[in-house]
Amino acid sequence: MAAWRLTIHAELASTQDAVLAAAAAGEPEGLAVLARRQTAGRGTQGRPWHSSSGNLHLSLLWRPPGPARELPQWALLVAVALAETVASLLPPEASLALKWPNDLLLNGAKCAGILTQAAPDERGGIAWIVAGIGVNLREAPSLPDRPTASLAGGGIVPPGPVAFAEALLASLDRWREAQQAGGFTPVREAWMRHGPSPGSALLLKQPHGLVSGRYAGLAEDGRLQLRVGNELLAFAAGELVSAPLASGEPRPIGR
Repeated sequence: MAAWRLTIHAELASTQDAVLAAAAAGEPEGLAVLARRQTAGRGTQGRPWHSSSGNLHLSLLWRPPGPARELPQWALLVAVALAETVASLLPPEASLALKWPNDLLLNGAKCAGILTQAAPDERGGIAWIVAGIGVNLREAPSLPDRPTASLAGGGIVPPGPVAFAEALLASLDRWREAQQAGGFTPVREAWMRHGPSPGSALLLKQPHGLVSGRYAGLAEDGRLQLRVGNELLAFAAGELVSAPLASGEPRPIGR
């Protein structure tokens, strides 16, 4: 496991694009790129990511051993490390939750997101993983269809982006060591401690339409499990787009 090489830029178009280019050029693992401001940041599914000064815009490069089928598990490891880092800054009354597979919610509103991109190698292993992490430290950009939150809005004075990045990278190292020692199990269990309550009603967007079911934890490989009628289904990808309210009307959650 290589030591992190954190580079800090006043402005970049996209930290993710910078690290993707470095990965394609053969950069060893351990590169971490932070921009105080991005001009073309993006989230999942190509959505624009508002990148104001004072928030975290960070991308990092891993080249871990292991089969390519384990790639989705790395996004969950990043999520657990991110939740741990944010939780250490919050007052006890704050509510922090993970939304599968790539969002962090503070008091029910999105405060951070993860964009993970990866490639297999020719032997069925992992060539590289690039994880982009955005955290609303000081400002919560408004979205038209969902609530957002910042750490500053939660009643604390957040650290600056560099200090937060250093704490996050240390947490990522701890969780990678836990994964190396115990496999995916400790990551999976930690994620579920921050995840939805068992039995929560979820609506998952799939290529063929929407699937409505009850949350039944994560499978051993990190897939989202939903109980749909009498069936227990597992999903490797998708987007949680709404949660039914008591009234039966949908409510957008996350990004």
